[in-house]
Formats: sequence, C-alpha cells, structure tokens
Amino acid sequence: MAEQINREYLEQFGNLEVLAKQIVEGFITGLHKSPFHGFSVEFAEHRLYNTGESTKHVDWKLFARTDKLFTKKYEEETNLRCQFVLDTSSSMHFQHDENWSKLKYSIYGIASLMELLKRQRDAVGLSLFTDKLDLHTENKSSNTHHRYILSELEKSLHNYEAKEAKTTESVQVLHDIAELCKRRSLIVVFSDMLNDPENKDKLFEALQHLKHNKHEVILFHVVDKKKELDFQFENRPYTLVDMETGEEMKLIPGEVKEHYIKQVGDYFKELEQKCGAYGIDFHELDTNKPLNELLVQFLNKRGKMR
Repeated sequence: MAEQINREYLEQFGNLEVLAKQIVEGFITGLHKSPFHGFSVEFAEHRLYNTGESTKHVDWKLFARTDKLFTKKYEEETNLRCQFVLDTSSSMHFQHDENWSKLKYSIYGIASLMELLKRQRDAVGLSLFTDKLDLHTENKSSNTHHRYILSELEKSLHNYEAKEAKTTESVQVLHDIAELCKRRSLIVVFSDMLNDPENKDKLFEALQHLKHNKHEVILFHVVDKKKELDFQFENRPYTLVDMETGEEMKLIPGEVKEHYIKQVGDYFKELEQKCGAYGIDFHELDTNKPLNELLVQFLNKRGKMR
C-alpha cells in the first residue's frame, strides 16, 4: 500500500526560498527574471528607435538631450518553471537499518522543495522514469496540480517487490525531457545515477543536452554513502542481489573492497566533474544524513549564488 507524505514535515522549510541562479522563463509576476523583455515592470536599457515602431516607449527626455530617438526596454519579473525528475527504478528502493530508502528520501526532498515553490507561486512539473519516461506533467502553479503531483509521488512510496523490478535507462529519458520542456526551466533530477558505466559518455551527452536547450539543471545524486560508496560491510560471506536484474554475486567484502571503492569513486568523481564542466549544479544527498540539514545547506548555498 502506498505511503502518504507527512505534510507536517514540510512546514519546517517555510522560511526559505528556492532561488534560480540564471535567467529562467515563467508566466506570472514574481521573483525570477525573464530572458524576454516586456514593457511592464523594470527598466533594463535603451535601444535605438526603428522607423515605423510605436512611439509609446520613446524616451523623450533623452531625445531632448541627444536629439536622437531611443526606446526603453524593460525586464519582466517572472516566477520560474521547475521540472522535478525522479528516478523510480528498483535500485532506488535500497535501504539499510532504519534509514529511508533512496526513493523515499528523494520523494520527501521533492515534496519539501515543492512546498517552497508553491509559496512563491512558482510553476512545477513532475517526470518519473525507470527504463522509460513513465510520467511527464506540464508546469503549473495551481493547488489542484500540486495535489496531483503529491498523489503521484505517494504512489511511488511502496515496498520493494523483486517480481516487479524495474531497470534504469537515464540516457533516452533525459534526452526526452530536454525536448519536452519547451521553455527555459529549472530541471531538478533526483537519481542514484547507477547507470551502465559502458554508457557513461552517452549519459554525459544527455546531461549536456539539457544545458544545450538553455535549461538550468540541478542533479541530486542520492546515495547510501556507507554502503554504496564506502562499502562498509562486515568481512564475512555475503550474497549480494541486484535489485533491478535479480543477478546474484557471492563475495567477502574485504577481498573486493579496495577495488570496488576505486572503481565506484572514479565513476562518480568523473560524473561530478562533467557536471561542473557543463554548468550543472551537482549535490550529493547521503541517506545517512538528515534530509532537512542537507536541504538547508543547499538552499543557503543557492541564496549566496544568486
């Protein structure tokens, strides 16, 4: 049975803002600057008057001083469009001890950020993917749309079932989202990024596609650092099972730990470096740490970047 999101948990983020660090396009007057110029809000610059244009926005005072015709260009203040992209493949169900699963951690992260965006009247959309794009909504700011997104997130809060395992295919999904988001948006991806290392170049190209289409991109790498990166297991025989394919591997952690840590570390280090090169904001979300602390750190950093 699907779990319900605890709305009380979200209230603690009410005094923070999600700030876009680059120009994004929106549709309602608010916090974020539009890349397009209108004639309604804030003066931006002058440009030479072209014959045949309306004289409505001619700066006559400047004309009196220079004897040249200039029109005023203005910059609109608009709310941002934010598309949350969530990996719901079976590997995201991984958890140990009392920790939340990576999927639950991500869902609460999205719901928390949505609460902030809702209070700013920003438009949000949701994309869910496994080996394909399973859901893609438009960006809207209505209460009805927010409730719909929360209900879709809650449907994903179910227990792991091996017989219903779903694999991951991020590459084509990210290409699809880059094309489906027609207007400049803030695209926020939550994923463990456990993709086939042989296809890493294609993954990097897909991330670059998002930036090429003028979107601002934030990538939250959701991971259980102790187990998945640092391989902290007791040195005894284990049978590890791939949650997506069901493949089993028998091993003793001490025999493979050094090699595993290097290979995994190199892969994610390269991913982070590529994100930096592409101008993608990369953040690690470790499920061993309190989510609210990591989100506060992230939001404070975003505020300073503005």
